[in-house]
Amino acid sequence: MNKFTFRGGIHVNGYKEVTNSLETLPANIPDKVYIPLSQHIGSPCSALVKVGDEVKKGQKIGEGKGFVTAPIHASVSGKVSAIETKAHPGGGYVPCIVIENDRKEEWAETVKPCPNPDSLTPEEIRKIVLEAGIVGMGGATFPTHVKYSPNPEKKVEFVLLNGAECEPYLTADHRIMLEKAERIVKGLHYIMKSVNCPKGIIAVEDNKLDAVEVLQKAAQDEKGIEVIPFKEKYPQGSEKQLIYAATGREVPVGGLPLDVGAIVNNVGTAAAIADAIEKGIPLIERIVTVSGTGVQKPTNYLVRVGTLFKDLIEQSGGYTGEIGKVISGGLMMGKTVFTDDMPVIKGTSGIVVLKKEDVKEETEYTCVRCAKCVDACPAFLEPTTLAKLSKMERWEEAEANNALSCIECGSCAYVCPAKINIVQHIRRAKQMIMSAKKKAKK
Repeated sequence: MNKFTFRGGIHVNGYKEVTNSLETLPANIPDKVYIPLSQHIGSPCSALVKVGDEVKKGQKIGEGKGFVTAPIHASVSGKVSAIETKAHPGGGYVPCIVIENDRKEEWAETVKPCPNPDSLTPEEIRKIVLEAGIVGMGGATFPTHVKYSPNPEKKVEFVLLNGAECEPYLTADHRIMLEKAERIVKGLHYIMKSVNCPKGIIAVEDNKLDAVEVLQKAAQDEKGIEVIPFKEKYPQGSEKQLIYAATGREVPVGGLPLDVGAIVNNVGTAAAIADAIEKGIPLIERIVTVSGTGVQKPTNYLVRVGTLFKDLIEQSGGYTGEIGKVISGGLMMGKTVFTDDMPVIKGTSGIVVLKKEDVKEETEYTCVRCAKCVDACPAFLEPTTLAKLSKMERWEEAEANNALSCIECGSCAYVCPAKINIVQHIRRAKQMIMSAKKKAKK
């Protein structure tokens, strides 16, 4: 077996050639931004400002309680005109701080460069990462500072940066690797220091060898950092699969990467960390791929958090044809949204728009027991069994068959000749299992 891959998985049409060679363009800065108070896994934020307040770019405007949370910041300067509920890319509705842009682009006084970043202690680095509101930018949005918190019983042996970007259509990570390789390497340097780790690996799929070359050049003087091309396969960028491909270690069922001595971050997260530590800039913008058959001019944009999906689609020339789906994130693991009147958040890696004729038919047929889903599953599950148990609402049996280990990558549904939406059924089982666990705790 090739060391730098994993068992299972599939090969999908990437459609990356549409945008992977296009330089990132600055998105139009809107007259109003809508900053959701929930942009991460964990405790949502409470507003630190009220209607009528003047705010500056980079100012902290929301903060959560507890350990697993991340503050939010103003992405423009201006006046808070409302705090209102708006549709969220992750589903449902959440309160948003609405800021009317005064176009002054004034930075908050708290945004200032660090005169000697190499003198920072691990604790100081972790504090900066927390205060900058940095979360996982690959889509999971887990608060990054939590991963770096010391655990004396578990030593960090590897820090892995995920540059695989195996999702169809998405090229945001590819572009940041080409355009900000030095920032990524520097961010990895600070991450390694924060957790006292001697080894850093930047993992890039071998369909992005131009990015490998640029990153290797940027890392040539950095001790302990290696840039490795991994086999192109979906879902190579999934956390557990990436760890296995890089180290040969398997994260146990119900376990965390730290259980096998690893921490995984997205390449965009590393670049954001470098900017936070050296320049004092919090996470207020990110690269977003706007692509798919349903937009006129697919493009990668550098986007302020709080910009509406519809504004980016309009900047891309608008819709083309009858639209079947708008997806927040990638084609495989992204979420279909019901409106384009929702804001970009820290974890928005892409907006994929598909014409109606390109949307897969939802009709399900009888399982033919071909086991293609079993072969494709990177988590070593029997997806068809789990789907069947979910349909029969046999939640305890689904849990016994490790339903919670499903990463919802969609490989099973992709290869299913009966067009069964297996992921949908397993996702329901997972929700019911978790709901039962919460009730049991109460």
